[in-house]
Amino acid sequence: RRYEEEERGSIAAVPGAAYLVKASGSIWTVNFSDYAGKADSPISMWVRDGTELNALYEEMKPHGLTILGFPCNQFGKQEPGQRHEILPGLKHVRPGNGFIPNFLLFEKGDVNGKNEQEVYTFLKSSCPPVGIDFGPMYGRLFWEPLKSTDIKWNFEKFLVGRDGKPVMRWHPTIKVSVVRADVRRYLLEHPSSD
Repeated sequence: RRYEEEERGSIAAVPGAAYLVKASGSIWTVNFSDYAGKADSPISMWVRDGTELNALYEEMKPHGLTILGFPCNQFGKQEPGQRHEILPGLKHVRPGNGFIPNFLLFEKGDVNGKNEQEVYTFLKSSCPPVGIDFGPMYGRLFWEPLKSTDIKWNFEKFLVGRDGKPVMRWHPTIKVSVVRADVRRYLLEHPSSD
């Protein structure tokens, strides 16, 4: 879903930072201003589609795509692990088979509710919601208060343009093939000036 309103702000202006989990278990601080000039795609945790995300990143990184993954345990308690358990869980359990994300995976945090990460407050205020109700998952959502602008479930995705402004938001059920086509089209219409 494309969003083209000029008054929205830039992700580079989001205060604070996120914390990147490295394979070693160490944590790096990352400021969103570091992504100025790149097409970023922040997502809430994407376990089911991780292999497709790796392929999307490999295909689109020459065009400037950066993928940011944010693990979250607010949807059916699907990400209960501690910080040091998330990468091994991806590698050995879900999706398993030695999977290692080639995109940036941040420390687990909230994407909705009173403790949501500031980047998600910004993204949700910059793009209209992908739906107004929570459907059959209502009883498996773990935050308060519920708002129509909230992330509906794991795998909801946003595309942030090179100018730091969100341009698209996808419902969690949208297939990666649709996201790939939208991202490809956006990157080709907005080539890097490098």
